[in-house]
Amino acid sequence: MKFVLPPLPFAMDALEPYLSREQLYYHYEKHHRGYLQKLDAELKNSEKRMLPLEEIIRTSKGKVFNFAAQFWNHSFLWQCFAPNKRTEPTGRLAELLDSSLGGKDGFDERFAKAAEEEFGSGWAWLTYDPQTRRLTIISTDDAKNPLQMDLVPLLTLDVWEHAYYLDYKHDRKSYIAAFLNHLINWEFAADNLSRYLEQRKRRSG
Repeated sequence: MKFVLPPLPFAMDALEPYLSREQLYYHYEKHHRGYLQKLDAELKNSEKRMLPLEEIIRTSKGKVFNFAAQFWNHSFLWQCFAPNKRTEPTGRLAELLDSSLGGKDGFDERFAKAAEEEFGSGWAWLTYDPQTRRLTIISTDDAKNPLQMDLVPLLTLDVWEHAYYLDYKHDRKSYIAAFLNHLINWEFAADNLSRYLEQRKRRSG
C-alpha cells in the first residue's frame, strides 16, 4: 500500500490570525510529511505496508507504531479545524454532549483541562465509547490515540510544542482557547459520530 500525504482541507493561511501560515507550514510540511516519510522507510520491505493504516497502528510497537500513529493523528487533526466559519454541535452529538459532559460549556472546560494538563507531548481527544454509549474526553502521550483503546475519535487537538510554539511560545493555554473559541469543527465531529452509529446499526441489523 502506498501511503499518501492528504492535502490540507483549507488554504495554508486559512487559520489566521489564530494559527499563522508559518506555523501551519512547518507543522504540515515538516512534521506531518516527515512522519509519512519515516513510516515509508520503516516499512520498505515489510508485509505490514499492505495493511490498512489503522491496523498497522493497532498491531505495531516502537518506531512503526510511532510513525504510523503520528501520520494518522495529523491526517485526522486537520479535519478538526473549521476556518472562516463557526460551527456548533447539533443533533445526536449535541444530545450526547448534554448527557455525557454537561453540554458545550462542560465540554469546553473538560477538554481545555485535558489539553492543558497533558504533560509534555501529546493529544487531547473527544471520543465516543461504544461500551457505555457516552462521550468521553481523554489525553494521550506522544503518538498514542483512541484506536488502541477501541474508542471512536471525534475530535482532537495536538498539544506537542511543534503545533503551536511559533505562534504561542510557551502559552499552550491560549492556543487551546483559540481552538475552542474560533476553530473547532463540530460538523466533522458530528459526521464521525453519525458514521460510526450507522455502521453499528448495519452490523446489528
